[in-house]
Amino acid sequence: MSTVKNLTSTTSTTIRCLIVDDEAPARDELRYLLEGFDGIQVVGAAATAEEAELLLSAMSYDVVFLDIRMPGCGGLDLAARLDEGPDRPEIVFTTAYPDHAVAAFELSAADYLLKPFDRERLSQALGQVANRRSEKPTPGNTMGDTTATSTTATSTTTSTPLAESATGRLPIRRGDRVVFLSEDDLFTASAARGYCYLTLNTERVLTSYSLAELEERLSSNFFRPHRSHLVNLQRVAELRADFRGGLALIMSDAAATVVPVSRRLAPELRKRLGL
Repeated sequence: MSTVKNLTSTTSTTIRCLIVDDEAPARDELRYLLEGFDGIQVVGAAATAEEAELLLSAMSYDVVFLDIRMPGCGGLDLAARLDEGPDRPEIVFTTAYPDHAVAAFELSAADYLLKPFDRERLSQALGQVANRRSEKPTPGNTMGDTTATSTTATSTTTSTPLAESATGRLPIRRGDRVVFLSEDDLFTASAARGYCYLTLNTERVLTSYSLAELEERLSSNFFRPHRSHLVNLQRVAELRADFRGGLALIMSDAAATVVPVSRRLAPELRKRLGL
């Protein structure tokens, strides 16, 4: 525990960690190891870079343990998108591949852990993080005080009622920006592990909204045909029987997204579609 005791005495605050890895066993193992250190708190975990960006936009983290090879956006790409500055979290790459080390350190990584690593090696990485944090200039509000930051960020995207001028538009956070999405651009919303994916014509956007919150915010053009899905009825292209004899909606986005229809809600859906 000596390394971690030095770490906490240097920073005087708990180090808040985010784990990003597409493999659940790897996330669980790293969480287990980190929770064995004093002064270390695992605040979040993500399976994709998209989920990680959402968490990073909503809360301050001191260090991100980041896998390199993940489906879609990889760890190097995510690290490159993080803003430089006093509030940028430290990056510790965790990977089974040694060939990305040079690129990782060019992105100012605190350390580069090759899987499988043990507690002693992780302790060294945490020591690196502690040393780098102690060298950063202290801002007016310390990074340890994250309550106000988290509340402000999440209310921007999930809790604040729509202003009158913004009716018909949905605010979503992308990195350090808030963009306003027109209802007409939204095809579906799908629940996913505490988050919500919005389907646009050619992309999917991860947000912190729940489906219940979206139902309250969006107009009557939206209908929830299934507990895990919300659809824009103006964007429905087809209603067809699925292979189990139930119904499915085919949306008019570029991917022709298929949305299942609950048998209980099928009559109401038919009514809403004028059938």
